[in-house]
Amino acid sequence: MDVKIAIYGKRLEKTHLSFIQVLFKKLLDKQVEVLVYKSFYDDLLQKTSLDEKLKTFDNHEDIKDVNYLFSIGGDGTLLKTITFVRDRDIPILGINTGRLGFLTSITTEEIDNAIDDVLTGNYDLDTRTLLSLETENNLFGDINYALNEITLQKKDTSSMVTIKVYLGDDYLNSYWADGLIISTPTGSTAYSLSCNGPIILPGSGNIIVNPIAPHNLNVRPLVIPDNTELTLKIAGRTENFLVALDSRSLTVPLSIELKIKKASHQINLVRLKNYSFLNTLRTKLIWGLDKRNY
Repeated sequence: MDVKIAIYGKRLEKTHLSFIQVLFKKLLDKQVEVLVYKSFYDDLLQKTSLDEKLKTFDNHEDIKDVNYLFSIGGDGTLLKTITFVRDRDIPILGINTGRLGFLTSITTEEIDNAIDDVLTGNYDLDTRTLLSLETENNLFGDINYALNEITLQKKDTSSMVTIKVYLGDDYLNSYWADGLIISTPTGSTAYSLSCNGPIILPGSGNIIVNPIAPHNLNVRPLVIPDNTELTLKIAGRTENFLVALDSRSLTVPLSIELKIKKASHQINLVRLKNYSFLNTLRTKLIWGLDKRNY
């Protein structure tokens, strides 16, 4: 079977140029058809020579028939790839050239063996749930979903917002805060974690409701089943607030009502056989630096 792989990235530091050359050469030597995101290709072309066999893509329609999508960068880069993959079940391999990297599990030193494992099917798929957002006029169009979190935040620095939250038809609470994070288990190690939210294992079937800087000290993050639909109504002293789906944000008028629920499709991450989420937690959060653990 002919294999086609799309490669997405933003910018690459010069220290990683040798790695990218190894990646491209390995794939082309394996007779893989390689498509590189156009702006990433142009950035690389200014720094190094590229094989003429490489092709480019601009949008999600250009890669609808690829077998895999490789994300090169940090977790933020991988989050962007879900807008290209959409609901096509294209497996995503995250290659970490960033910093922390909970989602991007492959190091640049592992890339040679990783390619062999991918092409021979020697890997597992790590399925992650998404959250979808429904609003009047469908503000985010057909990419109205997030892998990490959907966040509501005040637009101005001076005053809080009040966010009235319903779980189904039941009133939960009115959050007086700088904002509110609605997080997936994947996002539990992202923005929600920095706001004292709990860490939830992937596949646990939960959603986190976590206020940002709440004015009530007794308000704490809440974990709810992911079959719950949330309705959010916002009030405040300003006319607008911010809504973000992962890193994509819009300014929204206070009159807009938000409905959030688990999306109808999921994202598949490629994991090599030696991958362990718990090991990643210990490593990334430096839990093991206690001599009593050895």
